[in-house]
Amino acid sequence: MVGFSASSAVFRRQNFLIRCLGGYSKNKNNNFYLIRMQSAMGGVNSLEADAISILRSITPTLDPTRHKGQAGKVAVIGGCREYTGAPYFSAISALKLGADLSHVFCTKDAAPVIKSYSPELIVHPILEESYSIRDEERGSISAKVIEEVDKWMERFDCLVIGPGLGRDPFLLDCVSKVMRHARESNVPIVIDGDGLFLVTNSLDLVRDYPLAVLTPNVNEYKRLVQKVLNCEVNDEEGSKQLLALAKRIGGVTILRKGKSDFISDGETVSAVSIYGSPRRCGGQGDILSGSVAVFLSWARQSAGKGELGMSPTMLGCIAGSAILRKAASLAFENKKRSTLTGDIIECLGRSLEVICPAIS
Repeated sequence: MVGFSASSAVFRRQNFLIRCLGGYSKNKNNNFYLIRMQSAMGGVNSLEADAISILRSITPTLDPTRHKGQAGKVAVIGGCREYTGAPYFSAISALKLGADLSHVFCTKDAAPVIKSYSPELIVHPILEESYSIRDEERGSISAKVIEEVDKWMERFDCLVIGPGLGRDPFLLDCVSKVMRHARESNVPIVIDGDGLFLVTNSLDLVRDYPLAVLTPNVNEYKRLVQKVLNCEVNDEEGSKQLLALAKRIGGVTILRKGKSDFISDGETVSAVSIYGSPRRCGGQGDILSGSVAVFLSWARQSAGKGELGMSPTMLGCIAGSAILRKAASLAFENKKRSTLTGDIIECLGRSLEVICPAIS
């Protein structure tokens, strides 16, 4: 079996080649650097992030003087009758990477199932779908949902909106109100899955909110481009189009998932091309959303100390993308075709530990 050190050796050789092709660009604090390279999207010069240095710059070491919650408190809003795995994958990934607390706000039908997956998660069965309520109850139930989430809102470092959410109209309306309250509280939000369906049809939910991260796959990105730019996806001008899309929505950060992940906040474009896994089992996007939430939280802590030269949302996306790819690669080395999402989740901690030891 090929060990993780072999993967690291491959990465070092790739780094050497990239340096020969383009060279380095350090930020003023030398906390991380970016490597300029030829982009896979249409041959446009882009930025390949040195994700390893970024991970090291924002991941905190374990400190016995810190108390519970200081390493991150994340909440996932999603989970309904049909979809219980996605919110679990997102929430447990946050814990596996080192967040202290992970919550799930889901429908009452989904809660017992999600609780059964793991006792580590704090599950709130407060959301409702249209089939379970009468028309005259909608107003009061919606108000109760918002009131319950608001009790917790100030405690969260980041919200993940959308894994397993479904598309029930009443449920989406309640989540829209939660998102508006998150903005008022200045809480970062990572939007994935059906949360992207909601946002694509209601762009004002995230417009001009720099703490919002969108993580679209190929089809979700296509719908965003059609809605916002009124055109089709153009991979020949992919970096420019991604930049224009993020800028048009108002400086949100977009992580476009693909063979290489491309990330833009409307000001810059970065790429993460670390080799992951050829096995494309479902659920990897959920791991990514939970991972980005944790790293975004840590990056904001570092930014508060004046330690970083790039926006926390960009850093969180780069770090989340890189750690998922490394964990997927490690899981595939062990399981090959039988690799499942749970196998990748189990490799998250080991992948991060090799790069950023818990105790320095």
